[in-house]
Formats: sequence, C-alpha cells, structure tokens
Amino acid sequence: MTDQDHLDQVWMGDKLEQELIELKEASERTREDRAPRELDQTTVGRLSRMDSMQMQAVAIAQEEHRQTRIRRIVAAIARADAGELGACARCGEEIEEKRMLYDPSTPLCLECAS
Repeated sequence: MTDQDHLDQVWMGDKLEQELIELKEASERTREDRAPRELDQTTVGRLSRMDSMQMQAVAIAQEEHRQTRIRRIVAAIARADAGELGACARCGEEIEEKRMLYDPSTPLCLECAS
C-alpha cells in the first residue's frame, strides 16, 4: 500500500465516520415523527388523520433507509480497520477508484455488483 493509498483510506474512513454521525443525528431528530399516533376521531377530521398516518409512514420508511445505510457504513468502517477498505468483499480485487470516491462504503467491485 502506497502512502497515497493510505491517505485515501484515511479520508474515506473520515467521510464514513462523518456520515454515520449525521445519520444517527437525523434518526434522533425524527424519532417523534415515527412514534405511534393517538388520534381522537371525535376531534380530528378524517383527512387530518390520514395525513398524519401518511407522514408517519414516510418517516418510518426514511428511518428504515437510514438504518440500512448505517449498517453498511459500520461494515465499511470495520473493513477499513482491518485494512480491507477498497477490496471487493466477493472477489478480493480492488474496487474501482471512482466507485470508492462516490461511495466509500461500497463492498463490491462493479463486476461483482452486476
């Protein structure tokens, strides 16, 4: 591994750590949006209830996406700690530089991903 490769891995690791922090903060900020709704049908209109339920469903879907991304980033950080970030998890070959720059958490080279 060259000095540049090491610097690239450090940069990618820092980028992953920062994204992980941001995702966890977003998850905490939206916790209330995902909470179960107690809507009194006598005081809240039908459209308001439907709107509230739809907003809750969207928040839940966003959280599921966030949690998937968090798991992927945690796995990438583990690969970085093991010195394997940038190596395809399937074939072991080096993942394309553009692919890693776009998403450092990607575990597969282009060939294995397709």
